[in-house]
Amino acid sequence: MDVAVAMAAFLVSGTWLLTATGAGAPHFLAAIGAGVAVVGNAAASVVNRKPRLTTAADRITLIRAVLVACCAAATVPPLFSGNGPGIPVVVLGAAAFLLDAVDGAVARRFACVSPAGGRLDVQTDAALVLVLSCAAAPVVGPWVLAIGLMWYAFVAAGWIRPELKRMLPVKRLRKVIGAYQPFALLLALTPGTPGGIGMAAVVLALAALVASFGRDVVELEQGHRKLTGRHSRTELVN
Repeated sequence: MDVAVAMAAFLVSGTWLLTATGAGAPHFLAAIGAGVAVVGNAAASVVNRKPRLTTAADRITLIRAVLVACCAAATVPPLFSGNGPGIPVVVLGAAAFLLDAVDGAVARRFACVSPAGGRLDVQTDAALVLVLSCAAAPVVGPWVLAIGLMWYAFVAAGWIRPELKRMLPVKRLRKVIGAYQPFALLLALTPGTPGGIGMAAVVLALAALVASFGRDVVELEQGHRKLTGRHSRTELVN
């Protein structure tokens, strides 16, 4: 039910937004498709759960997914026309970014923290960063897409190297770096921000993200080697 409501909310709000901004028919369909992909990914995360239940925190995350989907829809027409991303992208992206602090607080307040909810939250965060990276590409250059694609590349690497799928301990620095990515992209996209400041913020975001993912890969590989070594010693003893 919550998933259906989220999809309907995007279709209604996304259609209104694109109509209000005067998106042409080809751009309209592409924009709706981009938004449906965002909400559809969040919906799949919920539908694939066992049991298929949603909590109060999940509902807030689904609201964030709708906002990210609307942001994605608002991003598409300017990419085709070559214009700047516009105020709607910044406003919707900022709303989704600020609401990120709410779902975690609600999950802790009502004792509904779960791995499934955490995955939904992370996927929504990643979608927001990817959408903002696409919006920022005409402003700071196509290299900024590396920020939005890095999490997806890490997940894809886990299909080839299963050791990268292991859980990592929660670290505050990782959360700070993750939160800085959308902040930096929104800063670069905000009208009136000096180009040098926006560029510096995004460059720092990419450098911090590379360092963070690099550290995580090293930590996961070291943990795998230690685990393999312990297993080898156990087999020799037995």
